[in-house]
Amino acid sequence: MMDLQMNGKTVEVSVKSDVAVAKRVAAHIERRVLEDDWTPYKTKQDAVNAWKKLGGIRLKVLKAYDLA
Repeated sequence: MMDLQMNGKTVEVSVKSDVAVAKRVAAHIERRVLEDDWTPYKTKQDAVNAWKKLGGIRLKVLKAYDLA
């Protein structure tokens, strides 16, 4: 296990390659929040609900950003 700091919180990743994935997901979420852009979803909540269903690293990053 490796620990990664995101938004002041610890995100655990199981393999080194997941670090890059987590950083990419975090950048994507940060951009969406900053630009308030939730396309193709109608609302922020619709987007978050869809991303939560994906689980895994995405869910961990959403939790770090207090979105899940």
